[in-house]
Amino acid sequence: MEPHDHNFKNVFLDFPREALAWLLPEAFQNYGELKRIEFVRQEPKKRKLSDAHLSLDMPILFAFEAGQVILWLVEFQEDKKRFSIYRLLRYTTDLMESHPQATLVPTVLFTKRGEWRKDVARNVESRLGDRLFLHFEYQLVRLFDFEARDYYDYRNPVVKILLPKMNYGPEERGEVIRRAYKGLFELVTPMLFDKYVDFIDVYAEVKEEEKEAMYKGITEQEDTAMLAQYIRDRGFQEGKLEGKLEGKLEGKSSLLERLLTRRFGALPAWAREQLAAATDQQLDLWAERVLDADTIQDVLAQ
Repeated sequence: MEPHDHNFKNVFLDFPREALAWLLPEAFQNYGELKRIEFVRQEPKKRKLSDAHLSLDMPILFAFEAGQVILWLVEFQEDKKRFSIYRLLRYTTDLMESHPQATLVPTVLFTKRGEWRKDVARNVESRLGDRLFLHFEYQLVRLFDFEARDYYDYRNPVVKILLPKMNYGPEERGEVIRRAYKGLFELVTPMLFDKYVDFIDVYAEVKEEEKEAMYKGITEQEDTAMLAQYIRDRGFQEGKLEGKLEGKLEGKSSLLERLLTRRFGALPAWAREQLAAATDQQLDLWAERVLDADTIQDVLAQ
């Protein structure tokens, strides 16, 4: 489950403003100009060591001209039975206590595509007569409830990346993927396009044998001519880039080894072997953990 969570986390790390514009557009209307974005501490402190962590768990502080908003993103991927509104409430009050000046918006993402027979709890209340002692609710974002076709022309890279996780019929799949490619290409830099086109392929379950036909269709569409040219150029260069990629991985692994050594002392043999065999995605994930982890085992956990 970790790589899946890491993929989603990268989306919001790269596009925090765009995520807020999609999930909470009223923040811009109510608070004026956005001045600063800050990623506050991740992984809330556990009340018990046996407690499971919250996937994604990314509080993002947006400092506006007239106030502060924390968009707190929590992901539930596969099993909604694991979701507990009471646990979410406990962590929410912890964040409220540490950031009393901010409006906190807990936002739960359910990312699995599929029908639900039974809903999850949306709010909890404690009242006596006309006295309300507690009311808590969160923003529910269930990607499968969004109709992909409604977002074909929505100019937001986060939405384009997530199109394959939305709802569409089997006959729409090719168009959904094409729109995701096209929209992302128009809205982001080539580096970010290269990074997230793979995300689209993974969550649309694009098989290698499908890609040739799909790219051929893109070349035949007038509105995707520039994208088609880019794909052709990218394909031509991939062979040249393989050697550079291997060198990049070695450099990243070496840098992470130095950071770990400074943090924890001399590395055991198993840790060096694990670093040498790691993928680019794993190295990025472990680098995120270095400062907060208590042991080297915590950093290199799979």
